[in-house]
Amino acid sequence: MRGYRGFRLVAVLALALVLGGCRKQAVQPTPSKPVAPATFKTAIGANEKPIAGGRLAVAVVADAPTPGLFSEELYDAATDADFMRPAAEPLFATDAAFKITDSGAATLRLDNRAKTATVTIKDAVRWADGRPVTARDYVFAYEMLANPAVDTARYTTAMTDIVGMAAYHAGKAKTISGLTMPDGPDGRRVVIHLQRMRPSFTQSGNGIIWESAAPYHYLKDVPFADLAQSQKIRRHPLFFGPFRMKAVVPGQSVTYAPNRYYYKGVPKLAGMTFSLVSSAAIVGALRAKQFDLALEMPSAGFADYRKLDDYVNLGRADLSYRYLGFKVGHWDAARGKNVMDPAAKMSDSALRRAMVSALDIEGTNTRYFGGLAQTATTLIPPLFARFHAKLAGYRQDVAKANALLDAAGYKRGKDGWRTDPTGKRLTINYAAAASDGAAEKVAAARIRQWRAVGLRVRLTAGRLLEYNNFYDKLHADSKDIDVFEATWGVSSEPSPATLYGPTARYNLTRFVTPTNTRLLAAIDAPAALNQATRVQAFRDWQDYMLKACYVVPTAYRTVVVPVNDRVQNLSIAYGAAGYRWQDITVSRRTR
Repeated sequence: MRGYRGFRLVAVLALALVLGGCRKQAVQPTPSKPVAPATFKTAIGANEKPIAGGRLAVAVVADAPTPGLFSEELYDAATDADFMRPAAEPLFATDAAFKITDSGAATLRLDNRAKTATVTIKDAVRWADGRPVTARDYVFAYEMLANPAVDTARYTTAMTDIVGMAAYHAGKAKTISGLTMPDGPDGRRVVIHLQRMRPSFTQSGNGIIWESAAPYHYLKDVPFADLAQSQKIRRHPLFFGPFRMKAVVPGQSVTYAPNRYYYKGVPKLAGMTFSLVSSAAIVGALRAKQFDLALEMPSAGFADYRKLDDYVNLGRADLSYRYLGFKVGHWDAARGKNVMDPAAKMSDSALRRAMVSALDIEGTNTRYFGGLAQTATTLIPPLFARFHAKLAGYRQDVAKANALLDAAGYKRGKDGWRTDPTGKRLTINYAAAASDGAAEKVAAARIRQWRAVGLRVRLTAGRLLEYNNFYDKLHADSKDIDVFEATWGVSSEPSPATLYGPTARYNLTRFVTPTNTRLLAAIDAPAALNQATRVQAFRDWQDYMLKACYVVPTAYRTVVVPVNDRVQNLSIAYGAAGYRWQDITVSRRTR
């Protein structure tokens, strides 16, 4: 699953004080040496006899209410994905390299000659209400994604590789002709007929072979246009994973009970509660033993929770990266594509490159993220070792930044600020989300470094934005955002087409160039079924994106999950070993 994360912050007032007193030297925290993901264990075994009736308390760390869109087809925010984890099990299991295996709820068979993919749901798989998961449920998930009445960014034009998908999405057909059910709607098989085969189809997260089912019998009476607001999605969702959502407090918590119909057996825990906890409060909550584990700990302040009594820190490289994005266009809903605006402030490549050259990205990462951020060099994280290109990335070069601005006509006035090439006052609006305790410091550092080369940069709305408001403004192409800083949680299949393609709604900078479109197509082209060809295609795209400077990676992240020592059989590893909620136990009543 893919979701977005902004920087996590609590103290907005602190930022106002830092920026308001810009002539004073801010106190800098002690730089921290990066901690490699390999430093951490990824699993805890079982050394003691589990107790009966054990319950787990899980903290989801975030600084804004989770939107509560509990549907794999509809959600955007990664916090919703966190809250869904014990219930929303994907259809396919994967290995540690994210390759689809046969050990999950369904199997996948590809026929390159016939251009088909056959999904077979296993007989024992049932929804939490006891009804079997059927072929109709799988087809219904595609209908939720593609129906013109449903407004979800998870539908991309890549899905038009499925025969009949384009006609259905345009409202010209009542069904998706390329999805057939050989054994009927109540059967277990769906054959997907494709325009072409892609090299990504063997991998989870390819974005075309969907990995979830949606309960048709439960949702069929809800109009497509009303699904996102339906109580059957937000308060009483239905899944087939090991646990079922028993009670939802909107935006704040989910209480889980075991799914007694779970196809791998009834879970060992009697229940769980997932609760939203702010980044400012989480360390205190763990010290007070309020939670058994915490998801998505803030990168800032690692020293505060590096050693907590009765907890062990598990860790791994995250499927994400932080980045700077330069707004250069808008989303054209009528035509379903991104459109560049040549008059956009950030359309000048010299200005973009100068802004990046002015930044001390590595120093900021080292100073503010407690060793849990490694400086990013490309938009493909090193977790994808085969496809990650070893490029130099960006390094601070103030002389280069000044030279680029001078040559492009951004002249300094007597007050030290630069004007645009026409001689008009230049003010650049910079947006970032309110999140962890480092956010205000990072924003202040960025603005300070841009000021050093004469660029007047101010925060959108004069402050860091509330997390949900931040992404609402980005998706709406708000006019008061020129450059923004955010985090992508990326797919387990590294093709970047669904993030940066011409028709990708997640392409939030809205840049579209013939070169980018061509290079993205090469990554997923039939020729890329040859592994060496695909590796080179990834390399070419990363090299181009580095030079084009529309989206600039700043940090890769190590995820740390503190786990109380009463918890047993928990793993955060990627693949089938990770988060087997049904196998988790606790060894005592108290933490």
